[in-house]
Amino acid sequence: MGSTGQAPGSDRGWKASAQEQSLFAGLYRRSGAQKFGLLEADFAAVLSEIGAKHLPPEAAASRVADFFNGLHIEELALARACVAGSDAAWEAFLIRYREKLYDAARSVTREDASAHDLADSLYADLYGMTTREGRRTSKLLYYSGRGSLEGFLRVSLAQEHVNNLRRGHRTVSLDEKLEAGEQFGVADPPQGDAADPRLCQAADEALAALSSEESYILAAYHLDGRTLAEIARTLGVHESTISRRLEKITRGVRKNILSGLKRRGMSAAQSEEALSADVRDLSIDVRARLVQGKSEISFSKEESR
Repeated sequence: MGSTGQAPGSDRGWKASAQEQSLFAGLYRRSGAQKFGLLEADFAAVLSEIGAKHLPPEAAASRVADFFNGLHIEELALARACVAGSDAAWEAFLIRYREKLYDAARSVTREDASAHDLADSLYADLYGMTTREGRRTSKLLYYSGRGSLEGFLRVSLAQEHVNNLRRGHRTVSLDEKLEAGEQFGVADPPQGDAADPRLCQAADEALAALSSEESYILAAYHLDGRTLAEIARTLGVHESTISRRLEKITRGVRKNILSGLKRRGMSAAQSEEALSADVRDLSIDVRARLVQGKSEISFSKEESR
């Protein structure tokens, strides 16, 4: 069986001691990794990698034990066995998660054929259809066990949807004011005088700075007309969580636009006046900005929920 792999960007600050190695042995037995052919030494290396990424160098022994005992250890073993190429692990993975992923995909696409296409495209990334430096790469390498595997998969599915939207080249403009809680929408072609270019630049900059998940939430709600409940189901969180995040993201966009206007020479009063004006003539591609995002989601935030 191939290597379990190492998640990109891991930090080697913390190192496991002999005490942690004993803890790892117990976690290995509890994980069920052996039934997928995952060796104890390989699993200990995975745990050491995760600890190095998420624990401070001088973490107390009690904190270290609490951290590792709090991991979704069986799901972590399944994911890393899939990365290593275990047929038994992949079969178990499909039995457990295939229908859940299709259901989540249908909540995003609202159409069965598109849902299957979306889920299948994610499976290719999970299985590792591409190679890097002669080794198969799998998105499951980014799963650290700090949250549920199902939640991780839902976020991965949402990101795949964002990527598909980005490749779709659908163009819209701002249709409403960039006030807190007000919507982005499709606008008619600009008429009359164009908006102040500084406002266009500041808005473009603020949207480009959004994370992948923030972009997805705004695009799904304001551009695609998804309800809060639908977005919550896709990301595996409560509807109230999405409501709070949407409000926070919108406030943040407005704040960043104001900051951008001030950096471009506008006074505070001028910046507020610019945002209170009709901005439907902004010459930026809002959909493109909202679906760009970062190339990799910072999964640690989603898993920590």
